Amino acid sequence: MVTMINSPSTMSTVAGPSSRILVPEIAGRLSIGRLAVYEMLELRIIPGIRLGRRWIITRHAYEQWEQTCGVRKVPATSYPER
Repeated sequence: MVTMINSPSTMSTVAGPSSRILVPEIAGRLSIGRLAVYEMLELRIIPGIRLGRRWIITRHAYEQWEQTCGVRKVPATSYPER
């Protein structure tokens, strides 16, 4: 959910509470420990952005990753012709 906030000088977008997913929720959905999730984030297996000591994981990016089982799409043109 995205909420628009009107202020006198600018209009900004504030992300709602369901736009991000937390590490404990990911751990529960994957039936693994929190430390394993952090390791997967460090290895860029799970999509996320690190800001200082905090990981930001958008629910949309995580759910896309979850639906594809983490498989990245490779363009067909990248394979050599035989």
